[in-house]
Amino acid sequence: MLSFDTPQGLGLNPARFAAAHTLIDGWCTQGKLPAAALVVGRGGKNTRAFLFGRQRLAPGAPHLRDDALFLIASITKPIVAMGVLLLVERGLITLDDRVEDYLPEFAAEGRHGVTLRHLLTHTSGLPDMLPDNRELRAAQAPLARFVAGACTVPLDFAPGRGVQYQSMGFALLGEVLRRVSGKPCAEFLNTEIFKPLGMHDTALGAPAEWFQGQPPTIDRIAEIRVPADQQQAATWNWNSAYWRRLGAPWGGLITTPLDLAAFAQLMLRGGRWGEERLFSPATIAAATRNQLASLRELPEDDRRCRPWGLGWRLNWPAHSANFGDLLGPRSYGHWGATGTLLWIDPDLDAFCILLTTQPQEPNGIDLARATNAVIAAFV
Repeated sequence: MLSFDTPQGLGLNPARFAAAHTLIDGWCTQGKLPAAALVVGRGGKNTRAFLFGRQRLAPGAPHLRDDALFLIASITKPIVAMGVLLLVERGLITLDDRVEDYLPEFAAEGRHGVTLRHLLTHTSGLPDMLPDNRELRAAQAPLARFVAGACTVPLDFAPGRGVQYQSMGFALLGEVLRRVSGKPCAEFLNTEIFKPLGMHDTALGAPAEWFQGQPPTIDRIAEIRVPADQQQAATWNWNSAYWRRLGAPWGGLITTPLDLAAFAQLMLRGGRWGEERLFSPATIAAATRNQLASLRELPEDDRRCRPWGLGWRLNWPAHSANFGDLLGPRSYGHWGATGTLLWIDPDLDAFCILLTTQPQEPNGIDLARATNAVIAAFV
């Protein structure tokens, strides 16, 4: 169970934390962000969710619901990565296993050397999205079509020779998880992580029952102000029933701020939740340390200045995007293209969740500014 406290009880300066509130609330009042939710945690406790803005985009729409759900986009990736690491813990896979060992259809010239470690560290050479990504989404293609495309799309460079953010690597990881565990990725995560943590409002892809009832659960999903290239795509954009159902392992998780806080607390507690241990301390340590440091064929600048853990983006020095400028050197987390951010700082024993409905790509400038204001409140 989550344990709640006031910001002051968590060791935050009240005036400075109020200033962070004012900043985010001002953006929502001005319409810069349609909606936002903020949760901060420290020392095993966290605040309740502070909510700003509107549930829908229309002027005069009701205030953001207390039980609002958010599509968190690429924050999905490190959660899927932790599912894969459960298979490692159980002796079912190793990170240096080749992808083709589990997905024979991936085997082709130039792909033999691609390992699970490469997929988890964005060093596989795969592209971020498939060349026909828009066409697949417009056709409302199932996940299997994206996996098939990722198994045949040309690599942009030899595995382990560069760093390139690759959502399609996580499409493959979701399929590897399915074939090894015998359960779909969404079911595996729900059984092994979400249920034990009490994340009852979290799903990788909205289940059928969320579309039923009066009113249906999907009404709780905060509407996203989609980017220009999705505005004429009502059948497949981020607000569509198709995308909400798809459960993309690279960006389809739907959750609440407090459910995500439970996951953040699990990471800070070294994999322990109450009396139960979901992950070993060794797994948490491996997931959150610089995995690029020992990939000797990577450019030095990538290994030193753009570090990745296993699915987790580490704090990049001299780089403000999304994480801001004041986080500690051991911080890690992820961002999402829908305007979402999770960061965890072990040195502060703290985390912050900021979920918005305003896309922040490519630099997440509002997320970075809000992070700076929140970090400045810690004493």
